[in-house]
Amino acid sequence: MNATARHRMTAAVRLLPLAVLLSTAPPLSAQTSQRQAAPRNALVYFHYPLDGLRVPERFTVRIGLKEMGVAPAGVDKPGTGHHHLLIDTDPGPPDQPIPSDYNNIHLGNGQTEVVVTLPKGTHTLQLLLGDHTHTPHRPPVMSQKITVYVR
Repeated sequence: MNATARHRMTAAVRLLPLAVLLSTAPPLSAQTSQRQAAPRNALVYFHYPLDGLRVPERFTVRIGLKEMGVAPAGVDKPGTGHHHLLIDTDPGPPDQPIPSDYNNIHLGNGQTEVVVTLPKGTHTLQLLLGDHTHTPHRPPVMSQKITVYVR
């Protein structure tokens, strides 16, 4: 087998898992239609810190939730969700799962607080509730964006 044929075979083997995944995933329209409903009066908010507060580099974010319950990621129970802390970023599309990276912290075990360490300076924080698939509810349950000053 020459190098070109070997390269094509390697590429095909790498793409095979993606093809299997795509063939078994529900269409995007099915994913968006299955977003969980949230009560219109549901509210997620910061217990701590509050907007405009000066905080140390390492601090605990404490989260409150009204009119809904907290359940770990993967638990499909109506009227529940789990928290996501958005740091220095805006929410993504409401019909897509919330990314998991430095700016989008998942509290997938049902936590209502998390310790964060941020560099000195100005930072924005926002809370967003996700359903069992990490997708925002319909309508999204999110806090106002707040600003903290790390000293």
